[in-house]
Amino acid sequence: MMLEVTGLTKRYPTGDLALKGVDLTVAAGEVIALIGPSGAGKSTFIRCINRLVEPTSGRVRLNGEDITRLKGRALRRARRRMGMIFQEYALVERLTVMENVLSGRLGYVGFWRSWWRRFPPEDVAKAYDLLGRVGLAEFYDKRADELSGGQRQRVGIARALVQDPELLLVDEPTASLDPKTSRQIMRLICELCRERQLAAIINIHDVVLAQMFVARIVGLRDGEVVYDGRPEGLTPEVLTRIYGEEDWTAAAPSARAQARGGPETDEERLEGLV
Repeated sequence: MMLEVTGLTKRYPTGDLALKGVDLTVAAGEVIALIGPSGAGKSTFIRCINRLVEPTSGRVRLNGEDITRLKGRALRRARRRMGMIFQEYALVERLTVMENVLSGRLGYVGFWRSWWRRFPPEDVAKAYDLLGRVGLAEFYDKRADELSGGQRQRVGIARALVQDPELLLVDEPTASLDPKTSRQIMRLICELCRERQLAAIINIHDVVLAQMFVARIVGLRDGEVVYDGRPEGLTPEVLTRIYGEEDWTAAAPSARAQARGGPETDEERLEGLV
């Protein structure tokens, strides 16, 4: 397994226990969606993986290296291997799109080169290529504060990928977006992961969106894994276990799958989505 999380626990100074011994493995190239109610520990979990939040106990191993034991320069090197996409984009508003994307290379260049924004030509070429891939080639010299929410999220995706990460950690990438843009962003993330054989954990509130695009879904409740399986396994009973009582019929398998008498395929999930 490329990512192995064992016994991950996080207790905050307030005494709140956000994670209660979570175990999770993710294979190379595998994309999973992390669902659950607010306060379930989803954001804490992905931030403990790259140690933006310090876990209280447990182990996180990325391709065999124990991330939880690293300090200083070794931890900074490990973080370069994990790209992060944020809910609120985390862009520098006054910088251009290109400058924001190139900030993903800061861990690879020296202090003064980064201070003067003198990046190697190969880094600039890689950033241009990524901007083209996410559909923003013509926006390279626009300031970040001139962009729409969907465009900002595309910049965030390009910035994460310019690191050449082994693992992508995605925190609520569609929370501030309209339904059409949300589908476009989820499709883009999943396509890029397939193209690059990149593993990803996507923290997402929208269950139906997760079912459309991701082949494996992990449900958290109160800091514990209560479901780990295929999207079609999210029956009303399972969703009640994750979220509590509600009418979950809208999150049932697609009409195409029901008509065929079997689970929805990955191809059907991606086919024809706007």
